[in-house]
Amino acid sequence: MGLLISQQTLALETPANNNRAMVFDCRSHLGNLSQGKKDFDSGHIPGAQHADLDQHLAAPPGAGGRHPLPAREALADQFQQWGINPTTRIICYDQNNGAFAARLWWLCRWLGHDDVFVLDGGLDGWIQQGHPIETTQSTFPQGDFALKPALTKICEVADVLGSSNTLIDARDSARYRGEIEPIDPVAGHIPGAISVPFSDNMSGGYFKPAAILKQRFENLDLAPDSPLVCYCGSGVTAIHNLLALLIAGYSEPALYAGSWSEWITDPDRPIETA
Repeated sequence: MGLLISQQTLALETPANNNRAMVFDCRSHLGNLSQGKKDFDSGHIPGAQHADLDQHLAAPPGAGGRHPLPAREALADQFQQWGINPTTRIICYDQNNGAFAARLWWLCRWLGHDDVFVLDGGLDGWIQQGHPIETTQSTFPQGDFALKPALTKICEVADVLGSSNTLIDARDSARYRGEIEPIDPVAGHIPGAISVPFSDNMSGGYFKPAAILKQRFENLDLAPDSPLVCYCGSGVTAIHNLLALLIAGYSEPALYAGSWSEWITDPDRPIETA
């Protein structure tokens, strides 16, 4: 299973040096649908293509939340359009502490593709280490990517209600407590969830070492016999925690993809604050 890739390794893995590798710039901006592509056009890692959260990595918002999972078949077709083949190594990056890159990383594995990595340090790390960027748009021949069985775990609403799962909430603590809610119409969290802000997985734009992440999660006193389920506002930063748990050596948690923005679409579902 691929997890993180270093800046030094990526410098040897760009399409110019390795025709099996493809790089995806996942920069996106919640509430500004065009900004991610503008950022990409202003400069990106050589050979990268843009993978936009709203356009490529999610279905339209609705009862399933703000960023429901796209149809597997539609995403597989997009992979072919990008030029992805069964043997392609996929490398994902962003400028958002890896949150959007982790979404593509998880989606690749959801489609059964395991040769995928998140660039530790993202674009900022790439630039800080003196690597080049470009503004040209790379194109690749149509790929022959094919769906395989999912390598991920998914949790639905029915699995959350009355379950023995341990829910891990990746949003910042103030949103978890219901003190603020800048995005969704209802504040609070799913009853019984533990607050584990995804931003605390990082230090200086890089993931903290595995041993430190392991200690972070051990300090939560997670029940050893309770399956872990990661959620957030819309199924994006939840994956950051999921990835951090894997780096720390935990078994893969499930993703509640609809997350808080799906949970609150039914007023009969319980919520907690504080």
